[in-house]
Amino acid sequence: MPPPHPSWSRSVTETVRGSHQYTVKGFSLAKGTGPGRYVASDVFAVGGYHWAVYLYPDGKNPEDNANYVSVFVALASDGADVRALFELTLLDQSGRGRHKVHSHFDRSLQAGPYTLKYRGSMWGYKRFYRRSLLETSDFLKNDCLVMNCTVGVVKNRIETPKNIQIHVPPSDMGHCFKELLRVGIGCDITFEVGDEKVRAHKWILAARSPVFKAQFFGPIGNPDIHRVVVEDVEPVIFKAMVNFIYADELHIHELAGSVSLWTSTVVVQHLLAAADRYGLDRLCLLCEAKLCDELTAETVATTLALAEQHHCAELKSACLKFAAVRENLGAVMETEGFDYLEETCPSVLSDLLATVAVLDDDPASVNRKRGACGNEDAIPVESVEAGERHTRRRL
Repeated sequence: MPPPHPSWSRSVTETVRGSHQYTVKGFSLAKGTGPGRYVASDVFAVGGYHWAVYLYPDGKNPEDNANYVSVFVALASDGADVRALFELTLLDQSGRGRHKVHSHFDRSLQAGPYTLKYRGSMWGYKRFYRRSLLETSDFLKNDCLVMNCTVGVVKNRIETPKNIQIHVPPSDMGHCFKELLRVGIGCDITFEVGDEKVRAHKWILAARSPVFKAQFFGPIGNPDIHRVVVEDVEPVIFKAMVNFIYADELHIHELAGSVSLWTSTVVVQHLLAAADRYGLDRLCLLCEAKLCDELTAETVATTLALAEQHHCAELKSACLKFAAVRENLGAVMETEGFDYLEETCPSVLSDLLATVAVLDDDPASVNRKRGACGNEDAIPVESVEAGERHTRRRL
């Protein structure tokens, strides 16, 4: 028999706080009613009890001869031995923030909370403020006073260990849908991608992709279609995209291993293009992040062209900053990818020039030993001679 768990409990005492703002308009008209007479705020709830603010324009005590304004917070609901802390703040209406604060919270560790024994019990100040000073102060503006009242009701609770702990496993929804795809139960659409066929469920594809939704269930879509020919997408890329739609998972290394002639970067580049084609925004962002992490002098030009063609603004910015670093620029211009970039996206060259100019103006803004994404694979190389290629002359 395993030893019993140790027994323990914990008493936790804390305050449940709430605030109420009380405004008195026409203060001068409230004067003259006599000591002991008050105007009251609406009731407000804090900690399971109701409260109200009482303001005595001529004071609470007759012996003060109306020289002071009195303010109290009263328990306005039934309750016995209600323990609470209070704060009354008279707001400075000049905008300088010089508020008059009477706080019980600051004294709580010394004197402890105040105890209200029954409905109508009060906490406050008989001599809250001398009336002659109040009437000439910034607390009174346009014959109006504004006060904040904060109440902290003291509550006590006991914490004990839970005798039964229920373990909730992580969600396996993605695994279930992926298994449904693998077994092929209920598949109602077949995609012919190159020499391969990929079966799927139209309703799952439509739920994840606006393009598939329009194709199968849109105004000009065909819900009865059972065969679709997919062009310009490699079979392994299309299958990876469909797997992501079902499982919301992306395993790049496994995917790259299934295509012997492709690097991880090439796989992600193709997957980004397919994701953009079918409106899979989350997959696009995952691919962008992966490409940003893997930027090298060999890959940055093709990745930049891809970012420009598919409107990936953040990825484009990362590529430009990486390529514009002087230690990287020469090596980038030697690649076949740069030739492709020049042919397909010539306007990006002007963006690259602008980025180079910015880095030249602020050399501390980018780590020149490494790329814009902090890629350790970026090896500094000597810059090439300006006369070797016409593209370099333009740059």
